[in-house]
Amino acid sequence: MHSNDSISDGQPEPPPVDAAEVGEHPGPVVEPVAEPVAVVKRRPRGRTTLIIAAAAVLGIAGGIATGYTVQADRAPTPLAALSQPGLAYPAKALPAGKAPDPLPASQDRRVRTEGDLRKLIVPRPKGWQEDKALTALTQDGWLGAADYAMNFENEDYMYGDLLDQGLRRVAGTSWKKGEYRAADVYLVQFRSGAAAAAHAEDQRSYMPDKKAAGNEGTAVKGSAEGRYYLFPAERKAGYLPFYQARAIFSRGDVMVDIHIYDSAPISKKDIRTLAERQLERL
Repeated sequence: MHSNDSISDGQPEPPPVDAAEVGEHPGPVVEPVAEPVAVVKRRPRGRTTLIIAAAAVLGIAGGIATGYTVQADRAPTPLAALSQPGLAYPAKALPAGKAPDPLPASQDRRVRTEGDLRKLIVPRPKGWQEDKALTALTQDGWLGAADYAMNFENEDYMYGDLLDQGLRRVAGTSWKKGEYRAADVYLVQFRSGAAAAAHAEDQRSYMPDKKAAGNEGTAVKGSAEGRYYLFPAERKAGYLPFYQARAIFSRGDVMVDIHIYDSAPISKKDIRTLAERQLERL
């Protein structure tokens, strides 16, 4: 058994300390203490960006306000005078209560197209005959939207597109010359000139494709955007070659669509002359 001198509270005593190792007056052993770490607060994310953006907005707003203030203090700038004199109709002021006479049909294009549209179709060229077999399908010179749409490969799409664009009516005629040459002339009238021009442009847009004319065509003299085209011959074994020419343009609210077909080559003069004469009629 051990004595109480070697035991304290059930724990062994620490070994004796040699005074020579620690000095005459040994003191308590002090362990090194780590230096406190400074805590840095993180800046809220995006605050700088928001401050810069707010400053930019304030700067723009201030600039606009200043600009409006400067402009408001300035005297109004007078409009430039019209460069074309005599635009008023009538030229002189009329007495009170009197209205000017309507424009003659030669000057008012809408008056011409408001009448019988069939009468505006170019006269049949000399040497041609009416193709009664095809003219009968036009119901005495008038075609419905479905009848005109049958001239296109995707007739269902064309039918819906014509109605969407505000088709009003279609007048047409068919001629023949000899055994194989034929021609169709269509006047396609819409409820607005913009729709007529758009329909003409839609048709011209695919003419350069190889499945169509395969070329840019030639301008119709006297029209803004009108063009006529000669198609390459279609050849198939056992059949005569097939040639085609087409002219497309618009005038006011009427789009003009002219076709010539033949088993022999078609000259530019044939389609150009027919297109120019039809343009004169409108």
